[in-house]
Amino acid sequence: MTLERPGGPTVRKARETGPKVIEIHHAIAVGDLAERLGANPIEVIKNLMRMGIMASVNQAISAETASPIAQFYGYQVKQMTATPETSLGERMGDVASVDGVVQDARPPVVTILGHVDHGKTSILDMIRKSHVADSEAGGITQHIGAYQVQEGGHQITFLDTPGHEAFTTLRARGAHVTDIAVLVVAADDGVMPQTIEAINHAKAARVPMIIAINKMDLPGADPERVKRQLSEQEILVEDWGGDVISVPVSAKTGAGLPALLESILLVSELAEFKADPKLPARGTVIEARLDPNRGPVATVLIQSGTLRAGSTIVAGTTWGRVRALTNYRGERIQEAGPSMPAEILGLAEVPQSGEIIEEVETEREARALVGDRSEAANGMDRHQSATLEQLAGQIGAGDTRDLNLVIKADVHGSLEALRGALVRLSNDRARVAILHGGVGSITEGDVLLASASGAMILGFNTRVETATRRLADTRRVEIRNYTIIYQLLDDIENALKGISAPLLHEVQEGRAEVRQVFEMRRLKIAGCVVDGRIRKASLARILRRGAVIYEGPISSLRHFRDEVREATAGQECGIAMEGFGEFEAGDLIATFRREERQG
Repeated sequence: MTLERPGGPTVRKARETGPKVIEIHHAIAVGDLAERLGANPIEVIKNLMRMGIMASVNQAISAETASPIAQFYGYQVKQMTATPETSLGERMGDVASVDGVVQDARPPVVTILGHVDHGKTSILDMIRKSHVADSEAGGITQHIGAYQVQEGGHQITFLDTPGHEAFTTLRARGAHVTDIAVLVVAADDGVMPQTIEAINHAKAARVPMIIAINKMDLPGADPERVKRQLSEQEILVEDWGGDVISVPVSAKTGAGLPALLESILLVSELAEFKADPKLPARGTVIEARLDPNRGPVATVLIQSGTLRAGSTIVAGTTWGRVRALTNYRGERIQEAGPSMPAEILGLAEVPQSGEIIEEVETEREARALVGDRSEAANGMDRHQSATLEQLAGQIGAGDTRDLNLVIKADVHGSLEALRGALVRLSNDRARVAILHGGVGSITEGDVLLASASGAMILGFNTRVETATRRLADTRRVEIRNYTIIYQLLDDIENALKGISAPLLHEVQEGRAEVRQVFEMRRLKIAGCVVDGRIRKASLARILRRGAVIYEGPISSLRHFRDEVREATAGQECGIAMEGFGEFEAGDLIATFRREERQG
């Protein structure tokens, strides 16, 4: 992620005298932050957009969000702890505040994560006391992707997302909506690869976790094995001397679910989740769609303030007046307060999931805000992770930072060797932070995690599917694929030392599937069908059952008996590789070229 930092005396002075400190209690208005940094408010707004956050000059942002902005102007943020006597105006940076008002407790917002077959949906259904289908009336579902339950006189809001990828998609778009993550692990299966992914996604989001050990009704249930496996992922439950709550449950019988709800309320009580219901409404779009009869429909989670029917709202680059509010039961309501999910009608267009929704006073203000955002967003990359070259330059300029990585390898042995070698490269300038490591192809879930966390993806002897590559290009996430471990380590070590020598990136060109293998003059030739474009001058990788088995130049490219310079989509061709002749039917030949990255 590249933030704009125009040169000027404020920045130069900060560099000469060391970082200055600004104090923020809970949140601060964008304009106030710009004033304290001596920066242009428009540049601060643009930099927030590069982080995936849409904010107006009078809008409040958290101290955590303000911190990276401040660092780029030579400042550090010191977050002050609010005392009971601290006024809301002081804690919110004098944004739309009422002197002397103290924030009220709000319900926690919970997301349930875990492996696909471990019972996430069953637990949600049992907690809700009925299945989604049971709440349908006249063939029209009332399910809106979130709901609330009562436990011990307190409310809990559940986001009914299908998994950690949806959870991370919201984060990748700048939305921070989850307070607590419940990790579901089946007592008979134990920790699975998707469980590890969910753990790493929750860690990257920095939300507290509660472990729900499900399927305790099965004969093969072994909760102690689950706890041991969790400890290997650096998750220590209370029984094992840690601070993570674990609860044995059965989604089938309902056993343990009251204890799970009590644990959620306990974590919520300790965290003291609060919001001011008297502020103008502000929240996040959870999901949105175009209804043929009702127009744009958005499910929103209100995070502060109270949204009322008739209010004028802005969501990203669209706006409207709230014509109707509906709760998760499908009932018409007049208002929705903090942590409450609601479905709204009245926006002019369908907003994106993850967009911030905020209440404004007038339609004129809404139009002006949408216009400013559209102009500022024009030509900007809202989801751009830093490239290795950019990070090297930032480290070389004296910025101490983490190098966030997602790593994928062909086998577990390679993965563990890589993990250990990369961590050992950390130095006093920068630290390697491995957010997730896994075996197999680089997936869209890996891209979403990298996008949400400002990370890059390193692959070793693995493949990248076309759809994944397309998503990475859209999200501006850098994927670097290697077949030589020392080259990978050298690139990362140089970046950590701040050496920003030109680094190459790969441009994918085409693919060919090996249908038959021919032998001609003691040379083995792969008979292929082309997808994309294959050039004789390209480099190529041979993939067998998803793993890279060879990389090198193409020595011969033939169309029938003629030597050709290139073969295009749908054509049959014969390919010979320099130094390789062990082709098998079903192999994939992926061609690419290496270019020096510009900018």
